[in-house]
Amino acid sequence: MLIPTGKEKKRFVRDKFASVSGRYDLLNRLLSFYIDHYWRWVTTRELDEFKQGPILDLCAGTLPLSAEIVRQIARPVMAVDFCYEMLRHGALKLENGSKKAKYIVPICGDGEYLPLHDLKFQGITIAFGVRNLSRPEQGLKEMLRVLKTGGKLAILEFSRPKNRLFSPIYKLYLHKLLPFMAGIISGDKEAYRYLADSIQGFYEPEILAAMMRDVGFLEVKHRPLTMGIVTLYTGRK
Repeated sequence: MLIPTGKEKKRFVRDKFASVSGRYDLLNRLLSFYIDHYWRWVTTRELDEFKQGPILDLCAGTLPLSAEIVRQIARPVMAVDFCYEMLRHGALKLENGSKKAKYIVPICGDGEYLPLHDLKFQGITIAFGVRNLSRPEQGLKEMLRVLKTGGKLAILEFSRPKNRLFSPIYKLYLHKLLPFMAGIISGDKEAYRYLADSIQGFYEPEILAAMMRDVGFLEVKHRPLTMGIVTLYTGRK
């Protein structure tokens, strides 16, 4: 499919996420064969050094990474996403009076123009969100702006496996099986065609890491997880 750009992409992505928000968590678990739990666990461990101060979870969606941050390191989380329906479904999962309900503050906002003060957060996470920004470089600049000096950014994002044997199997799953199965479960096959095409057209890990350095992040590293299906990036301010 032809992926929109600019404001059209922003509107398209918001509408697609809203359409699948009610079944988003179920789809993530089924279509990743439950490996998504491990990916979030590894991402959260990158922020284990911070014992005080709030964490920003950007493109927080239905709050799975926000919840993992609270579970694992017990930090307050400001969860920002530009799709209200995703945040609403995530908030409904939080039990009244629970630690997660007390620690997680959902905010509907644009990751490219964060409604937040400078130097506010010790740590920032963003899972599967950079790829959906209409201007990834602008989003990275905003993350750097609100991160405290010495703070850390952890990005979890889909990538393309390089293994010659596994890569063709993954492409078949990504472009054929995944949209078909997701379409049956969610009723919106186009949303998962977008997922497949946006992964296929996204930056190589080395390019995204270079972009992080270009906007000002230091100690930038990246490593593949699960045979390169996803890549974990980290950087400091």
